[in-house]
Amino acid sequence: MHALFEEAGKFLAGRILSEAESSAQVELDSGKRVKVKSANILLKFEKPAPAELMAQGQALASEIDLDLAWEFAPDEEFGFADLARDYFSESATLAQQAGALFCLFDAPHYFRRAGKGRFKKASAEILQQALAAIEKKKLIQAQIDGWAEELGRGECPQAIREQLYKILFKPDKNAPEYKAVVEASRATRMAPLDLLHRAGAIDSAYQFHWKRFLFDNFPKGTGFPALEAPQPPADLPLAEVKAFSIDDSATTEIDDALSVSGLGTGTVTVGIHIAAPGLAITPGSELDKLGRNRLSTVYMPGYKITMLPDEVVQIYTLDEGRANPAVSLYVTINEETLETTATETRLERVPVDVNFRYDKLDHIVTEEWLSDPSIEIENTPESLLNKRKELTFLQRWSKFLKANREVVRGKPENFSRPDYNFRLVGNDGAEPNGSEQVQISVRKRGAPLDLIVAEAAIVANSTWGLMLAEHGVPGIYRSQASLAPGMKVRMSTKALPHAGIGVKAYSWATSPLRRYVDLVNQWQIIACARHGKTAALAAPFKPKDAELFGIISSFDGAYSAYNGYQAGMERFWTLKYLEQNGITELTASVFKEGPNGSFLVRADNLPLVLPVLGAQNLPRGAHIRIKLGEIDEISLDITGTLIERLDASADAQAEGDDSGEDDDDTVAGPIAIAVDMNDAEAPAADKPQS
Repeated sequence: MHALFEEAGKFLAGRILSEAESSAQVELDSGKRVKVKSANILLKFEKPAPAELMAQGQALASEIDLDLAWEFAPDEEFGFADLARDYFSESATLAQQAGALFCLFDAPHYFRRAGKGRFKKASAEILQQALAAIEKKKLIQAQIDGWAEELGRGECPQAIREQLYKILFKPDKNAPEYKAVVEASRATRMAPLDLLHRAGAIDSAYQFHWKRFLFDNFPKGTGFPALEAPQPPADLPLAEVKAFSIDDSATTEIDDALSVSGLGTGTVTVGIHIAAPGLAITPGSELDKLGRNRLSTVYMPGYKITMLPDEVVQIYTLDEGRANPAVSLYVTINEETLETTATETRLERVPVDVNFRYDKLDHIVTEEWLSDPSIEIENTPESLLNKRKELTFLQRWSKFLKANREVVRGKPENFSRPDYNFRLVGNDGAEPNGSEQVQISVRKRGAPLDLIVAEAAIVANSTWGLMLAEHGVPGIYRSQASLAPGMKVRMSTKALPHAGIGVKAYSWATSPLRRYVDLVNQWQIIACARHGKTAALAAPFKPKDAELFGIISSFDGAYSAYNGYQAGMERFWTLKYLEQNGITELTASVFKEGPNGSFLVRADNLPLVLPVLGAQNLPRGAHIRIKLGEIDEISLDITGTLIERLDASADAQAEGDDSGEDDDDTVAGPIAIAVDMNDAEAPAADKPQS
């Protein structure tokens, strides 16, 4: 005796070995023996063989007209054998009964399963809706197949081109565009990025990186809504100083300026003047919402996306030739010992004499030029000569400040790596397209002008950070517990030491036009300057304000994304520089082990880190010559091969910059996309699975 039975949504048949009241022992054709509940046995038969009955039933099931079967079926619940007798004949065979069972089971849109071989037909309305859905799925699948064929031929359907970044990075995996890419990738055995690049969906590597960044961070575009730019208070006193700023030529958001008075009197006052948008932009205003949404200006070679609209920036940027609203920190210094004797914070208008641009002055303002008044350099601007004494004092003071911080740090700061400046020729400040000629220049870190600006910022940020804490006013701080390996810089609302810089507390408050946390801190500093001991009651953000923690969290994420994009675009233009100048070999230094048996090296004269093969057993710091491999502008990937070692030292050690801020030596590799080639294939539209 044989039995056909249902188990876990599947139909099986085999020989009955033994049978009890509520179950039976059945042997399948495979030899496997299973225990089957009697209620799950739907047919018992002597002939034909189990496999033959299953085959005959499946063949007959495919021939049954579902519409006709639905018409024949009674309105009340029925068994599969009942339908077989109505559809085939009163004496329906075992094979016909099995065929009816299989057909009914595989058509849930026509017949609802009631269990144990029983069914109930769907209402006419539900059936019509189900059939319409099935037809729609068929059409969608046909569209998917058509798009996949086009991609396979190297053509990109417009619908996929329009959804490119969504497909790659934030896909709806049920969307036909996504499924078409998956199907085409499987059919061609090509990686999705390679497939789409070949099909022309990615026609520009630069645009790919740019639009991907906008998709992730500026989905509504980079433009600003029309907003009225607020004017600063009219009653601000005018400072009796002549300030100057020091920035790069590309800087339009001039946040900080310096002034020096009292030279030769024994007591010198240095003014550190910070642009003050916080005097007019109020928390909760529409401009505040803009700043909180963007959180920072985004920088990249040849272009930037500002945090605030240009009409606001132009009111508060510290442009030369006018008196600008500022939050000023005045530091009183003993001219002989350089010790600080007092500090004071004022809200005022600061006259700015000149905006110096260090890229035009670094070759003049050297330590020698500052220390020896007799040195004259041709074409030195008159405005620079007028500030020579002030710069000389600031250089002396900056070196003193740096030395004192290094005592706290426990070791000197090391600026062994240069800064690299990128200039694109041909875009004139407009949005680049990737075809521009790129120029890369080198600027040694710690140059006099650089040191002056950096130390002044540290003084302001640390002094104001401590002032906020003393007044019980919360702020946003950066801290680092120690210089131990792995001890990262963190942001918090507590005034904690920053071991990397060597100060007791370090707020960010010197770039309020460019960073939202600086604007937040400026509001708090303004409250301290205006209200003194009662500042905690007047400050916009109160102690333990949850809003501050939200700002920190949002800023951390955005700032990391923006810096990552800037680093990626600098790498893109560095690779372009190699191509444009036909550079096929480089000299570099080994600094750590890389993936797959390679070593990571840092190029000597370019901002480029890459893995090199064939450099096994070379020590950190080994100086080598490498041959460059193929450049991939989509993944920003390039590798090198060792040609020769250039130094003879067996124990070379590269020195790193341990300033305490994070140092990212990540090598760009294949881009992580969200297209999953292991996604299960969709079931056929007319075969819903049970």
